[in-house]
Amino acid sequence: MDNTEKNLTRSDDLTPTAHEIITKIGQILHEELSPLQPRLILIRFMTSLIPRYAGTRLRAHILRAAGIQIGHGSILMGTPLLYGEGKIIRQLHIGGYTVINIGCVFDLSGPIMIGDHVAIGHEVMFLTSSHQIDKAIHRAGPLFTAPITIEDGAWIGARSVVMPGITIGAGSIVGAGAIVTKDVPPNTMVGGVPARVIRTITDS
Repeated sequence: MDNTEKNLTRSDDLTPTAHEIITKIGQILHEELSPLQPRLILIRFMTSLIPRYAGTRLRAHILRAAGIQIGHGSILMGTPLLYGEGKIIRQLHIGGYTVINIGCVFDLSGPIMIGDHVAIGHEVMFLTSSHQIDKAIHRAGPLFTAPITIEDGAWIGARSVVMPGITIGAGSIVGAGAIVTKDVPPNTMVGGVPARVIRTITDS
């Protein structure tokens, strides 16, 4: 009996139950290991060697080398947490002369566009995915994604949360700890949970 016949015999010996088990294991491995993207692992390793608040431009260079679009003059005080499925490196675009502070989280299930001269405080979360509200037996329904846009000159206060589909207008301010569930017009200050308009900002 040649090798081909031996392999066929071994394959035939597998019962349907064994096939199902092998298929299930394969699915689980794919689900569990798919977030382990080589570029992200490299980013985390290389930037882990840099102390917080040091090497702010070096971090930007490392992320840029990994394929993230980051404009000239932008700095990162710490390494942000990036996660999502697929080629998430292409989902994040950061403009020029933008400052990103420590502990920020970027859900790159959908695109996040950050403009020029943006200031992002400590531990801000950008969430491009959430769940639809479903029936009482399981309220967290199907997952959906929507892009986030932060326009030029905006300032996002520490520990704010920006929800899916939100645009924060140019020159706006989001107060610390706010949860932004609606678009913010340009040159507007918002704050609270959920975020509400506090006042219009003028340069006079």
